[in-house]
Formats: sequence, C-alpha cells, structure tokens
Amino acid sequence: MSMSKNQQTNNALRLPGTRGGKRRQLILAAFHDCIIKKGYAKTTLRDVAKGAGMTASHLLYYFPGKDAMLIQYFENVSQTIIERLEVLQSETPQRQVELLAELFFTGKGITRSEIGFMLECFGVAVHDQHLKAHKTKLDRYCKDYLRDLFRVSPCGPDGAEDAAEIGYSMLIGLRTAAYFDRSLKLSRALELFRAELLNLAGI
Repeated sequence: MSMSKNQQTNNALRLPGTRGGKRRQLILAAFHDCIIKKGYAKTTLRDVAKGAGMTASHLLYYFPGKDAMLIQYFENVSQTIIERLEVLQSETPQRQVELLAELFFTGKGITRSEIGFMLECFGVAVHDQHLKAHKTKLDRYCKDYLRDLFRVSPCGPDGAEDAAEIGYSMLIGLRTAAYFDRSLKLSRALELFRAELLNLAGI
C-alpha cells in the first residue's frame, strides 16, 4: 500500500540525517533545556522555539504540540536505556550488576539532566495515557531484564520475579533520592544499589 504525500513528508521529517530530522533534534534539545530550567508545566512553545532559533508557528510544523515533544524525548531516552541494557546481557550476573550500577549512578551513562527530564515525564504520565503507556513499557523492559539476570544467578528462577521487582524499586528509589537529596552522593547510592542487588542475586 503506497503512502500518502503527508505520510511521506512526516517520515522525511523524522529521519535523523535529513534537514527535517536535524530540526527535530534541535527542537528536542531546546525542549530538554527548557524543561530542566523551568519544568514542563511552565515551559511554553515560545520558550522552546526561541531556544531552537525559530518561531512557534515554524516549530509546529515539526511537532503538533508540547505533549508530542515530551513523548518523543521520552521515547529517545527510553530507547537509549534499553540499548545500553542489551549490551550488558552477555556478561556474568556479577559483572552485570557492576555495570548496571555504573550506568545509573556515575552520572556518565545516564546524566543528571536526563534523570531530571525522566522524573518530569513520570509526573506528567500520571494523567497522560500516551506517556503512561511508554513509561509502563520501559518499566516492563527493565524488570524483565533484571528477572533474566536473577534467573541465571544463585538466586535462581523461583525468586527471580520478586527480586526483579525489589531491584527495580531500589533503582528508581535510590536514583530519585540522589537527584533530590544532595547529601546522598551518587557514589554512596551506587554502593547501596550494588550491594543490595548482589545480595538479591545471592552473590
């Protein structure tokens, strides 16, 4: 079935190497900066357009609104997390725990600003069904990843499901706490997470 002219245009706008794709990336970068600085609720299309060096009406050619930008950025960060977790799966359980802790708690694999943006997304997802669906998908992937890790560890298949739930809760809880509580250093959060995950794995 052939695509309509509008579908072809929309696809061209999304391709990373095209002019439209580059403009979308520029808009998302400006959107990210505005969210980190002002928060989602206070960020306007005019703010984002100014950061991207264009008018608000021009911006709407690439995204239909602020919600669409939020969903696209969340998808991008989620995909980055998934791709990085996939790389770890060939490692031993102990090594996976080490690398997982480094990914989320050193500020290098997932940056502080990316964490801040994701937390903004989590808040919006409470009342936005599209974003909620994307968050649920990411949560499920991460839990499945941890479950598979625990299955091949001394924890074994019987305890893997519960261990994954606890492990993911610790990941989100500690990373959120470290974001808001400056007295909880990332290095300390990393050690706590790593020690408890190794404990759950029976290593």
